Amino acid sequence: MAALLDVILPVFLVIGFGYLAVWKGGFSEAGVDGLMKFTQGFAIPCLLFRAISTLDLGQNFDLALLFSFYAGALAGFFAGLLGARFIFGRDWEDSVAIGFCCLFSNSLLLGLPITERAYGSDALMANYAIIAVHSPFCYAVGITAMEIARNRGSNIAALPGKVISGMFHNALIIGITAGFIVNLGNIPLPAVLTDGIDLMVRAALPAALFGLGGVLYRYRPEGDMRTILYVVAVSLVLHPAVVWGLGRANDLSVEAFRSAMLTAAMAPGINAYVFANLYGRAKRVAASAVLMGTALSILTVWVWLAVLP
Repeated sequence: MAALLDVILPVFLVIGFGYLAVWKGGFSEAGVDGLMKFTQGFAIPCLLFRAISTLDLGQNFDLALLFSFYAGALAGFFAGLLGARFIFGRDWEDSVAIGFCCLFSNSLLLGLPITERAYGSDALMANYAIIAVHSPFCYAVGITAMEIARNRGSNIAALPGKVISGMFHNALIIGITAGFIVNLGNIPLPAVLTDGIDLMVRAALPAALFGLGGVLYRYRPEGDMRTILYVVAVSLVLHPAVVWGLGRANDLSVEAFRSAMLTAAMAPGINAYVFANLYGRAKRVAASAVLMGTALSILTVWVWLAVLP
């Protein structure tokens, strides 16, 4: 009960404030769009840039950690893809979008604040290592699969260019890439610049959580309930279960294991809907899975916190 009250509920209360504010008309949907554009396009890329530019890459980029997490993510993707196609009879393009929902856990808006509240800010290094690869990896998998599905039987020579172009139109990936350049190049940054970026960083997570609440109000579940519940089950149960088994097999440190597990246990991120909307495929499933998964994760994350070392 202490974990629920002290760790999980404060995060979801901020989301709830955003949901309530939009529901009661105290915050407009245009305001939500502007707030999410600020957080997704500017504040969170600044957070990722600062975290990765100062990260000890040699110490924190543990291949066993990344393999454990991303093998679990891929298991979720293929479970979503094949389940949508062969259980629910969706076409391949819809199936890729549904697979992406099962692939893209909410590592930033939920994973970071919950891990920080549970184990402190010093426990976030493994989270940042996962997040540094998360958007590039997930978008590379999703865009590649979607372009293959859309261009079946045609020339795929243009596929690499489409994947790279799609990835580098994403502000999160730009922030991550810039962080790597500064880190690997050992480029000194003036204090006035880092102080300004740090001001943006402090606004990132609270504003994004509030905005997420407003976004979730917009996408209430309508139809496709069996498919939505399947996506939620893969995201909240299968992905973390696979990571648990691989993390134990790879003998991850306690800190890395906690970060991998909590990140894997998060609901589908809002980027699941962004991806579905980009291609105009399975949008209702994606939006509703984000909403239902986020609500149900209050309980499932509580369970995972209770069993974690």
